[in-house]
Amino acid sequence: MEATLSVEPAGRSCWDEPVRIAVRGLAPEQPVTLRAALRDEKGALFRAHARYRADAAGRLDLARAPALGGSFAGLEPMGLIWAMEPDKPFWRLIKRDVRTPFVVQLEVLDGHEPDGGRLLARAEHERHFLPPGVRRVPVREGRVRATLFLPPGPGPFPGIIDIYGLGGGLLEYRASLLAGHGFATLALAYYGFEDLPKDYSSLHLDYFEESMRYMLQHPQVKGPGLGLLGVSMGADICLSMASFLKNVSATVSINGSGTSGNRTICYKQTSIPPLGQDLRRTKVTFSGILDIVDIRNDIIGGHENPSMIPIERAKGPILFIVGQDDHNWRSDFYAHTASERLQTHGKEKPQIISYPGTGHYIEPPYFPMCPASLHRLVNQTVIWGGEPRNHSKAQTDAWKQILSFFSKHLGSTLDRTSPKL
Repeated sequence: MEATLSVEPAGRSCWDEPVRIAVRGLAPEQPVTLRAALRDEKGALFRAHARYRADAAGRLDLARAPALGGSFAGLEPMGLIWAMEPDKPFWRLIKRDVRTPFVVQLEVLDGHEPDGGRLLARAEHERHFLPPGVRRVPVREGRVRATLFLPPGPGPFPGIIDIYGLGGGLLEYRASLLAGHGFATLALAYYGFEDLPKDYSSLHLDYFEESMRYMLQHPQVKGPGLGLLGVSMGADICLSMASFLKNVSATVSINGSGTSGNRTICYKQTSIPPLGQDLRRTKVTFSGILDIVDIRNDIIGGHENPSMIPIERAKGPILFIVGQDDHNWRSDFYAHTASERLQTHGKEKPQIISYPGTGHYIEPPYFPMCPASLHRLVNQTVIWGGEPRNHSKAQTDAWKQILSFFSKHLGSTLDRTSPKL
């Protein structure tokens, strides 16, 4: 009997959906190695492998069978995706064109040899970033440079503005996936894209206010308030928007600092001075990679430091998603300092979800953890922190928490539940 490799759902799935990988037609208790590979849009190869043993009937189901070793071990149904590592060192998997999928190549090999035995079966599976029915609308309105993703159906839909961190450009993949869950989501660029400023020495919130006006005036966006989602510097922009701008109903900060960081934040007559940093506090790891976790200046005066974002002004709730092993800065400490500030000003204690073994780049589910890559600020490779298995579990849970938080405070018109493993 010939071995067959199946992936469900068959043929294609959304990136944030789990898949079920199974093999049939093996010999009873046959040792096999499964391999997965994909190439990103720049040609970099990402790969993972794991060793398994078929059951007495010659079947192998990754939802039930633990991996015996390889890129990961134990019961990890999606391990072949989240445990992928790049052949190119210090390379982060990023989806730049959401209109095309990542194509995952899967193989079953006989035995447990490191270099692989005889090929027994193979399959190909497309992992999409544009969920069925989601519409992608490029936005060039006034100064706003963005892409709006609209869920299927007539609307109007609850709206979210999605902002990434240091690096510039326009990243759409998180916004496009959110639209698959019923949210009209604007992926917003703010520097280093088309005719936007080339740097970020200061942040003027009137640009972000203009993006909010665009969303609230859109006939398919349901008001009266919007959700904000940001990671790293993008999280601090979202916290600033929630503090100074109207019509913010809910804010999610992923590994933000709650401070102005390296730049002045300006809105009308108000400015928040930069906290600043000292690169002399950079450490070098045993492997020669930089660790910048302590380069930020101390928050003198604690939560009343003038470089803290005045989040007590925010009208809607704030959810802090934190990686305890974040090496970009001490996100856990900053989240609790922000919490102290809120409570000192008579506000409710915010929800802080803190994940052990989790680094800086908390992405949608199943993205491989990026342990280290080039940092634009120091123009060298830095460590981001995290341990792959814990980081992956954090990403899956954080995504559920974010969707639940926005559904609760914005409402949702679509319930696209992921198939259960």
